[in-house]
Amino acid sequence: MKRKVTRREFVRLSVVVSAGLVSACAKPAPTEVPQPTKAPVKATEAPTVAPTAVPEVPKEAPMLAELVKQGKLPPLQDRLPKNPWVAPVAESVGKYGGTIRRAFRGVSDRWGPTKLGDRGLAWFDRNLVMQPRILESWEVSEDAKVWTLHLRPGMKWSDGTPFTADDFVWSYENEWTNTDINPAPPGAYTTGSPRVMMAIEKVDDYTLRYKFAHPNPLFIYKVGRGGVPTPGHYMKQFHINLVDDKDALQAAAQKAGFNSWSEYYVDRNWWYMNPDKPSVMPWLAKNKLSEELFIMERNPYYFAVDPEGNQLPYIDKVTHRLFETPEVLNLWVTNGEIDFQARHMSMANFTLYKENEAKGGYKVFVGKSAGHLAMNINHTTKNKRLREFFQDRRVRIALNLAINRDEINELVFDGLYTPRQYSPLSMSPQYYPKASNAYIEYDPDKANQLLDEAGYTEKDAQGFRKWKDGSGEIISFTFEGTADTGTPDADAAEMVSKYLADVGIKATYKFVERSLYEEHYNANEIEAAWWGGDRTVVPLAPEAPIFRGTMIDRPWACAWGRWLADPSHPAAEEPPADHWIRKIWAYWDQISQEPNPDKQNELFFKILDIWAEEVPMLGVLGEAPAPIIVKNGFRNYLEGMPIDDTTGDEHLLNTETYFWEEPEKHV
Repeated sequence: MKRKVTRREFVRLSVVVSAGLVSACAKPAPTEVPQPTKAPVKATEAPTVAPTAVPEVPKEAPMLAELVKQGKLPPLQDRLPKNPWVAPVAESVGKYGGTIRRAFRGVSDRWGPTKLGDRGLAWFDRNLVMQPRILESWEVSEDAKVWTLHLRPGMKWSDGTPFTADDFVWSYENEWTNTDINPAPPGAYTTGSPRVMMAIEKVDDYTLRYKFAHPNPLFIYKVGRGGVPTPGHYMKQFHINLVDDKDALQAAAQKAGFNSWSEYYVDRNWWYMNPDKPSVMPWLAKNKLSEELFIMERNPYYFAVDPEGNQLPYIDKVTHRLFETPEVLNLWVTNGEIDFQARHMSMANFTLYKENEAKGGYKVFVGKSAGHLAMNINHTTKNKRLREFFQDRRVRIALNLAINRDEINELVFDGLYTPRQYSPLSMSPQYYPKASNAYIEYDPDKANQLLDEAGYTEKDAQGFRKWKDGSGEIISFTFEGTADTGTPDADAAEMVSKYLADVGIKATYKFVERSLYEEHYNANEIEAAWWGGDRTVVPLAPEAPIFRGTMIDRPWACAWGRWLADPSHPAAEEPPADHWIRKIWAYWDQISQEPNPDKQNELFFKILDIWAEEVPMLGVLGEAPAPIIVKNGFRNYLEGMPIDDTTGDEHLLNTETYFWEEPEKHV
């Protein structure tokens, strides 16, 4: 007979911390706040990495050794850099071979496959300190305006072409500063307000200098999941300024269904839609993500080895199988058809996952989710009456007080979340209880009082409040989300609708497919969203985009965020001169130029003070345990890791080092 896992047992499991738990996550109680985030590197110093001896004759996967034997691939010594990146292993040196089976929801779910390999120029170690990865080392000037980047001599693209400083210069000249491809320059390479593009200098084949107009002490964080240049030797065939026959390129673009060469270029530049594009990722696309089974296979020129000199990755192949509904995914999990995945694994299904561990041959690891359940009310909605409503602080406080977070937590999530506003997690160096706890008490009487004070006193026969313009129409809005009807997140949304109705506000939850959701927020055709927010473990690393309103898919400041990034964008709108979002932006401008990490935190707390005062969102729940499906025999991933976009979700510990104890059983 199957035994149901109780809430108490789950809570106990969720706080078990493995020996490999990130030190910042190991605090026994929220009151023990980790020390402030360390600066990426001390000014004028190169990061120090413990030297690891790499054998003179490195080893490689059997499938690649066979290709070398057949003369189809150069010897490994000719494929690795002179000084490969030595990737740390969480448990032990691994074994070669096998496949990881995962699931995805289509092209709009591209970040699932992407996160397996988009760790960039630098990456976090287990203490959440940035270390060189593609880079061999770096130095920073005293004023943090000049970053000198040292590449790995001998590193190559997946087609065997040398990976050098020329690739960065090519990308700078032909892509990053090309306004047809990038109407606004990439944020990682700009500073100040208005944004000023950096200058680039090639020192030699493996050394670059990035010169910024303003101090940029957080730059290395911006290239943790990025910073990789474009393979110009391949992409030049799609660039209008670099081809001899411009008419032929335009014709090819139109034939492929694009309006311009630049749209065609962007499409060809997506690694998951163009398997021919060279890459430096550990696994390469073998077909298009638009197919039912997306396949990634090892990169024979990958630049990393383990501590014993074995070229990585260990795993031969990763497959992503398309699923349409959560029920189908749950069936695959319980049947043992998913090998390693946190993405789309719902904490609400924990009991189902746990009860089927023996049947499916897996374990349910528990991490800490950075995500929050929250309603992103759009302060810049095109609905003028609704905009006035959302921009009234009394209304926002009232809507927050109307929500019974404890009841949602108990009835929908078995008490496993924590009632809180969107804010840094308690494990974060930027944890700030004032922001987490602002207006989270359930007080419908106070909510009604505040709505009355805001002037929304008239009601219809059903008790719904009316707009105060005399139209007689009731206040109503739709909040969109990608949580399917019948899922716990959708159930929670329906409960929020009920609580708001209890104070006279009609808010209707609407499920939309992700591509349609993207279309709506990109055009600012969205009134509110049920999307919440993450990036709360090390919020300064991704430049706190949700806190600044610049992450448009969490559309609480949709048009204003667009304006800050690109005033010419069709959906952009300048905020009022005296609006508090400008104070947030001003504090961030100071943070982005402040080299002292303690002062960075002090300034960020001022942003959180504004969030505590203004409550831009309707934060509901957070601090959730995060289930990760880990097949028996799958190694080098540890329980207790944070699950956050900034730290790559389940890929924090470098997926190229994960392996099978018996790879022959997982071909």
